[in-house]
Amino acid sequence: MNAQVRTGRGKNAARALRRTGRVPAAIHGHGDESRSLSLSAHELEKVLAHGGAGTTVIDLQIEGGGSTQALIRELQVHPYRPVVLHVDFLQLHAGEVVKMQVPVRILNAEAAAHDAGGILDQVLYTVEVECLPRDIMDAVEIDATGMSVGDSIRVRDIATPNIRITNDDDLPVASMVAPAQEIEEPVATESEDGVGGSVEPTLIRDRQGDIKDVETTEQNG
Repeated sequence: MNAQVRTGRGKNAARALRRTGRVPAAIHGHGDESRSLSLSAHELEKVLAHGGAGTTVIDLQIEGGGSTQALIRELQVHPYRPVVLHVDFLQLHAGEVVKMQVPVRILNAEAAAHDAGGILDQVLYTVEVECLPRDIMDAVEIDATGMSVGDSIRVRDIATPNIRITNDDDLPVASMVAPAQEIEEPVATESEDGVGGSVEPTLIRDRQGDIKDVETTEQNG
């Protein structure tokens, strides 16, 4: 992606830049001076359409500054229009470990649920990972094939070569649960005279208020 150095500052300069079809941006890195940039809105749209915003390594060709690899750290989007207002990049260095959030993708979930006669309930959708830039992936994956009702997938079950997941190993990712059972409505009983009703106990007291007897009376509907 091509980027140009941006000199204007403030809201008015940003609005003027957007009217020309460009998006304000900035790039930051450990030990590197932050730089203000601008990007082609059309080119940015194509990049976002082909990969995750926070997991795709982008080669930035900065005008007058050479090439550098970066991740999109933050996107500012218009509140009710599909327009990107600003982009923050994190500059990457070959030997520097990156911390990031990565989506969890469960493979063969529908087929596994069908075979098990259950429902696969995913509760964890992202994990935090640490890795080198060359090992960045757009998602971590785990196969649900062979799961039975009552089985669970936990963070420790996700195999990620060269990537360290920093979440708790026991954190649940997904479980195969039994489908909910329908509860039948109670059937009304029928009294001797054919009128539906229910039988309820009635306490009989004497004049002194003591319980004299217990009987049942039929409450007709």
